[in-house]
This record gives sequence, structure tokens and C-alpha cells, in this order.
Amino acid sequence: MDILKLIYDSIDEINDDQEDNEKVEKKEETVIFGDGSSLDSLGLVNLITIIEQRIEEETGDYITIADERALSMESSPFQTVKTLKEYIEMLINE
Repeated sequence: MDILKLIYDSIDEINDDQEDNEKVEKKEETVIFGDGSSLDSLGLVNLITIIEQRIEEETGDYITIADERALSMESSPFQTVKTLKEYIEMLINE
């Protein structure tokens, strides 16, 4: 499974509802939460939900991305597309 493509496809779905100046860029360096992000808290929740659904559709397995572990990490896995990708890969490989 190509996690980066899955995230980018999910970003496309989020961008369908965003104004042109609020669209999320599809780059690994894109900030998805925090300073410089075009997503608010609800947007991040929507993105994570879409990603979880797509993973379940592709693998048949349900994973929870925004769990207690993610929220307690010193460096948030939700900072950028790249950190989110790496965190999802870690969850899938467990």
C-alpha cells in the first residue's frame, strides 16, 4: 500500500470542500496541523477519518490514527504530511 498516495487522495477529498486559498498542498513538507496549516481542528479530524476509512477499504483492517499514543508523543505525528505518513506506516507494521 502506498501510504503517501493514500494521504494525497484524502487531501484531494478535503480540498473539494476548501476555498482555493485554503487548499492543502500535496507535498511531504506541508504542515497539516499547527502554525502555518490551512486545516483547523475539524479539518484535521476529517482528514484522519478519511485516511482511516481508506486504509480499512484497502486492507480490511481498521486502525485508529488519533489514539492516546499519538496524542502523547513528544513530537506530534500530525505536524506534516511526512510525519503523518511515517506514523501510519509504523501503525500498519505493528
